[in-house]
Amino acid sequence: MRKWSWLLLAVMIFVAPLAACRSRSGDTSAQGGSASGSSLLNKVTERGKILCGVSGNLPGFSYVEQQGNYSGLDVDICRAIAVAMFDDPEAVEFRNLNAKERFTALQSGEIDILSRNTTWTISRDTSVGLEFAPTVFYDGQGMMVKKGSGITELKGFEGKSVCVQTGTTNEQNLADQMSKLGVKYTPIVFEDVNATYEAYAQDRCEGVTSDRSQLVSRRSVLPNPDNHEVLKVVMSKEPLAPAVKDGDSQWFDTVKWVIFGLIEAEEQGINSQNIDQFANSNDPVVKRLLGTEGDLGKGLGLSNDFMARAIRKVGNYGEIYERNLGANTPFKLERSQNDIWENGGLMYAPPFR
Repeated sequence: MRKWSWLLLAVMIFVAPLAACRSRSGDTSAQGGSASGSSLLNKVTERGKILCGVSGNLPGFSYVEQQGNYSGLDVDICRAIAVAMFDDPEAVEFRNLNAKERFTALQSGEIDILSRNTTWTISRDTSVGLEFAPTVFYDGQGMMVKKGSGITELKGFEGKSVCVQTGTTNEQNLADQMSKLGVKYTPIVFEDVNATYEAYAQDRCEGVTSDRSQLVSRRSVLPNPDNHEVLKVVMSKEPLAPAVKDGDSQWFDTVKWVIFGLIEAEEQGINSQNIDQFANSNDPVVKRLLGTEGDLGKGLGLSNDFMARAIRKVGNYGEIYERNLGANTPFKLERSQNDIWENGGLMYAPPFR
């Protein structure tokens, strides 16, 4: 019996690795759809355009102009990916989504990427089934009130009401902060962002809360913008990042590295105006970034000059920021933590090598 036991053990040792190999190489479901031919990257390439979910109601981030054109930082992120893939900033179809429906749209395949001032949280990264790309705007939740209200801090909302959009991190953050301070207030909740600010403008609440960048953005389109002020209150950390559906590493890598490339371009001093001056650069980092050396693009399933395309037609991260939110816009948002790391900010790209 001992002889047969040893024989059975030997067979198990030999067969188990083979079974594991078959599981790793043959079971595409275990790879989250990233096997050759099954990635969303291939489907988007065949379609010839990206389906990008945005707000469409947030000036500076994603907004529909009177002529029907989209503008904003979130919009330009999708355009940069479109250029990297198709060399065409117009190879994008934008879908306006409210906060409540945005995740379902991504999970169902209605959109390829969610670029909609969405906060990166652990629950969204796990139970909701999202995969977050690099943060494109570091923010924090704030509060806006009318000048002359006498409210200067959250404790001033005792017995008062606050307008807030449901389906956002803002709703829970507000409840947490007020509970912590022992402030009894009334939340006035809306699903639609426009309804939220309309209610505030109509004096149905004493204050409105959201990410500070959104408050500055929406103040610009309120009647008499100068009659409103954003308090010096920061309730939370709100890292805003694009997201894709979890389980597709090839598509995720494409989105992720285009964004990192925009940041790296600013680090290297390469922008849409001077990129041609770097064509014959001897700097290995620059050469790999622009695709004149190496096969980094090929490794993603893109052209090796994918970042040169994006930089030339959309700009680096700094250009995108300044064009949509900077000193020459109505928002005049300082770079602060959204500056590159060399200038004391949090924007930082892993090495292109």
